[in-house]
Amino acid sequence: MSDRNATKFFVDNCVPDSVARVLREAGHDVILLRDMLPTDSPDQVVARVSEVLDAVLISFDKDFKALAPRMGLGQNRFRRLSRIGFNCKEPQAARRIQTALSLIEHEWNVAQSAGDKRMIVEIGETIIRTIR
Repeated sequence: MSDRNATKFFVDNCVPDSVARVLREAGHDVILLRDMLPTDSPDQVVARVSEVLDAVLISFDKDFKALAPRMGLGQNRFRRLSRIGFNCKEPQAARRIQTALSLIEHEWNVAQSAGDKRMIVEIGETIIRTIR
């Protein structure tokens, strides 16, 4: 992927380094949470930093799904938060994101040309799902 199309990712501390390595090898910018914030930072802080960085948050933390839903009722303070959530075992994460990478890149490009620029991808053991 060329630099002009590189996506910026903000990787939560619960995500294996192998995921960051896959993304970097594909030419994307990767920022590790532990390089910017204390690893026990509240989810709201992590979400806000990800928005400020204009980066896609990658996490195993299911709380982000409730914190920044694509649709639904309740307060949605993080209206610009793009995220990738894992719902698989951590050792599978790098292989699963590598499998999903072309879809993720496509969805990011689609989202950037839409009114709502958020991209939400859920990666499970047997599924990869985008939410528009």
